Amino acid sequence: MADPKYPEVQGGGSLILAWQIRNKRVLVVGGGEVAAGRILNVLNADAKVTVVSPREGLNPEVAYRIEKGQVDYVDRKFEPSDLDGVDMVLTAVDDPEASTQIWKLCKEKRIAANIADVPPECDFYFGSVHRDGPLQIMVSTNGKGPRLANIVRRQIAANLPPRLGDAITKVGKLRQKLRKVAPGPEEGPKRMAWMIKVSDTYSLDDFCEMDDEDMEALLGFYGPDEVPRLECLRAMRGELAAFDGSFGFCVGC
Repeated sequence: MADPKYPEVQGGGSLILAWQIRNKRVLVVGGGEVAAGRILNVLNADAKVTVVSPREGLNPEVAYRIEKGQVDYVDRKFEPSDLDGVDMVLTAVDDPEASTQIWKLCKEKRIAANIADVPPECDFYFGSVHRDGPLQIMVSTNGKGPRLANIVRRQIAANLPPRLGDAITKVGKLRQKLRKVAPGPEEGPKRMAWMIKVSDTYSLDDFCEMDDEDMEALLGFYGPDEVPRLECLRAMRGELAAFDGSFGFCVGC
């Protein structure tokens, strides 16, 4: 009998991760429409991309990436030596037999691979992604309904607050500044707890409106572990008349 104190295991899912592939070498086999989408995905993650495909099979977008030098290009069909030094492989070719052969070679070399439109031959799936600056939200159907994932993603995006990406950017900048103020590893728990207070106190609009002077003023309250509201912070900078002179507080806060 299940214990209600603990969540039940629901098998059949995927482990959804934010995979950091910056400066990793990604091989894309194929140059059609599907390959174009895959290439953009990994370029957005700052990967180093090599495309292997005969020139006559190139999609206009893939041809553009090649022309602009955004990817390395090999004008021929795949050869096993293309896997040398590769960290990830994405195939998007209309040849099931060739795709399966590439998959087997990747397994021998322990290279993570995604074989387009063949879920059993994928170490990972591409979901439908909403992007707003640093914010990324992925919807995955675990390879069962990619079109439905796109529909769900659009519905989620339509209900998100405006300027959410801007707010997250400001939070990231504040965290970087905080690490300079309190760089020691022993400060880790306090940094985390203080940032939680800040995130709970400030609204998304507050973060969007925050400038560098606001951040520097706010960081002055890290030591005493205080988090004044934004209007109080600005009052202490002389922008509002509500400040009553007490440390960390102002009239109306």
